[in-house]
Amino acid sequence: MIYLQLFFSFLKVGMFSVGGGYAAIPLIQSQAVEACGWLTMDEFTNLVTIAEMTPGPLGLNCATFAGMRTAGIARAVAANLGALAPTLTVCLAAAIFFERFRKSRFMAKVMTGVRPACVGMIFGVILSLCTTNYLSGLGGVSIGALVVGAVALALLLKFKVSIPKVICLSGVLGVIFFGVLGLE
Repeated sequence: MIYLQLFFSFLKVGMFSVGGGYAAIPLIQSQAVEACGWLTMDEFTNLVTIAEMTPGPLGLNCATFAGMRTAGIARAVAANLGALAPTLTVCLAAAIFFERFRKSRFMAKVMTGVRPACVGMIFGVILSLCTTNYLSGLGGVSIGALVVGAVALALLLKFKVSIPKVICLSGVLGVIFFGVLGLE
């Protein structure tokens, strides 16, 4: 039963996550945290962080983690198959009808409507992750998290430091602030 539940939950994610991995995050949260209870919100936040750092598509990395979290490789495979099924189906159909889709005014209008929705979902994810990461449990602001976020943003935008280096430095700062110094 759990195999089918994982498959169909991530099938929904795969079907409706138009716009890539960031657009899939609220759908994955809805399925894995709220609807099925496979993950807590803290585990989900960690999942997104780990999925961003590991190679591969974010949705598949999340499906793998959620499947493994529910006990095993076979369940991770079921979740991945669910996440992949819509993409494979659409790609196959697109390959067959590529010329028609490319010249279709209807599809151009559909995409004009879908793009802003994707941007809105991405902003929703940013707000959700910022709330989880920057606000401490007592309603205060986590100064350590704000410092790490500000340093990472400055390194990326102003100094053009590569993303892997920023991730590593952020991890080191996290260990210092939250492990050694005990900040919240």
